[in-house]
Amino acid sequence: MIGFKDALGTVLLAGLACAIAAPPATAQATKHSAVQAPKPPVPDRKPHRLILQVNTNDPAMMNLALNNATNVAQYYQDLGEKVEIEVVTFGPGLHMLRDDTSPVKARISTIALSTPAISFKACGNTQGNMSKAENKEIALIPEATVVKSGVVRVMELQEKGWTYVKP
Repeated sequence: MIGFKDALGTVLLAGLACAIAAPPATAQATKHSAVQAPKPPVPDRKPHRLILQVNTNDPAMMNLALNNATNVAQYYQDLGEKVEIEVVTFGPGLHMLRDDTSPVKARISTIALSTPAISFKACGNTQGNMSKAENKEIALIPEATVVKSGVVRVMELQEKGWTYVKP
């Protein structure tokens, strides 16, 4: 029967023999390849998606929403990550996108040209109700896209995992 010391000695001698028998180039290549192992690819991240709701006819609130949109877009652009931002207007907030009453239409025009990740949605229900109440066609700024219902648009985007913020 072999004792513990004898077994340990045999294992150590076998390991030493393998180390001595291995050519130095192989040992060096193994060490070198471990240093230069390629980094695993970074998985594509889902784009960040943000809804900003505007439902008041308040220029300060409209500017706050635009500040939020541009700050978020710039943040993720600096990180090299994708972002989608929708500014959804309804109720009195539709004034933000009305051609005749928007206090921020020049700013929206500039943002739309420089930051395509930001889009502007106008509630069709509100536009129709304002047309009836004012007895005239309600024209929107060119950057606006009409959706049937602003509230439904917010709901549907949230159901798809978008983040909701009301400035």
